Amino acid sequence: MNNIFSKFSLSKEREDHESIIASIDKGVVFRGTNLWVLIFAIFVASLGLNVNSTSVIIGAMLISPLMGPIMGIGLGMGINDVVLLKKALKNYLVATIAALITSTIFFLLSPLDDAHSEILARTSPTIYDVLIALFGGFAGIIATSSKQKGNVIPGVAIATALMPPLCTAGYGLATFQFSFFFGAFYLFIINTVFIALATFIISRLLKFPYKHFPDEKTDKRSKRIVWFVVIITLVPSLYLGYDLVQQDRFNKNANNFITNEAHFPNDYLLNKKIDAENKTITLIFGGKEIDSTEIAQVKGQLKKYNLANANLEIKQGFAYLSENKDAPQNDQLSQLTLALEQKEKEGRIVQQQLDSLKNVTATANQLYAEIKAQYPAVKNAIIQPVSLLTDSSRIQTLYVLLTMQKIPQAERNRMENWLKVRLKTDKVLLNIQP
Repeated sequence: MNNIFSKFSLSKEREDHESIIASIDKGVVFRGTNLWVLIFAIFVASLGLNVNSTSVIIGAMLISPLMGPIMGIGLGMGINDVVLLKKALKNYLVATIAALITSTIFFLLSPLDDAHSEILARTSPTIYDVLIALFGGFAGIIATSSKQKGNVIPGVAIATALMPPLCTAGYGLATFQFSFFFGAFYLFIINTVFIALATFIISRLLKFPYKHFPDEKTDKRSKRIVWFVVIITLVPSLYLGYDLVQQDRFNKNANNFITNEAHFPNDYLLNKKIDAENKTITLIFGGKEIDSTEIAQVKGQLKKYNLANANLEIKQGFAYLSENKDAPQNDQLSQLTLALEQKEKEGRIVQQQLDSLKNVTATANQLYAEIKAQYPAVKNAIIQPVSLLTDSSRIQTLYVLLTMQKIPQAERNRMENWLKVRLKTDKVLLNIQP
């Protein structure tokens, strides 16, 4: 048992405390090289978001030095080092402001202003972002404390994703979409708080040297400052974590409710909007008018999904469009028509796929019966459309595999020709195995 626990011990691989503190302290400062690297990394990340390139964004996160001051804040709190804490907070603010200004300028100048998936992914934090930041912070400080650092720090920089939220916040400022700014900056704060918290916890667990001042009055004041920062860091983190769990649970329950209960005869669900923060669910239907009794019945099912306090709004086609008074009437009608046509098109595609599968099965059954009548020695068969791939082409063909005794080549050719005539195609691949 002792041998098992010894495998988890960090004492043999750990750097001395002075080296670890010096390493983190060195990475805190943002001036000269570090500041320019940050600015260029912000440009690279902003370009990646602008063209929706995941690989470019990952590259920017690898070269970003933003982890330094955040770990400095956590370590400063953990070892009661007010000087390090103040320096880390100051440089953290410098880095944040520089990053926001750089990304805002980029998006103001960029001719592309569409919000692609990489931008949208950074505007709605979830509980998973909290967990990623916390465990990423644990990995970061433990790796920094070890002699065998390896490639953990770059990996933590990618996992915790500090750069993209800041760039997305700059995009929100540049395009005056303040919901994007607040959502992305909220994610950045979450990452900051939980990485610093993880650093604080590990520095205490690894018993980093706790700083005391020779003057008792100064020492007490220093402790008060550190614990004040700890509390203002910890309390929001608890609130953010709880709030995100509640929002995530609301979204999950709301989606289950919509999937299982929000159905009306002869109506299409055109759109849905779930606002977990305000606990509202808005459903927009097209089709025949929905009776108030039916709506009341659906609302009555909210309790089953722990949504008793949720506000469910059901809007119906033209009634919904009439609320958009700024839009011309023809445009309103066009919106509803297009939505209905899209739903009908999706339904036709699904039906065509089902019909195609049924036809393939029916054809295969009939073909097997005809082959069996001519060649009773056939034990079983596989009859399936396949794509025959070569270096230069892709050919859709019908693959026929028969299990039977070997037959002369002339008979095999006759069977293959019969299959081509029967199926009215030359694209038949016949394979006979004993």
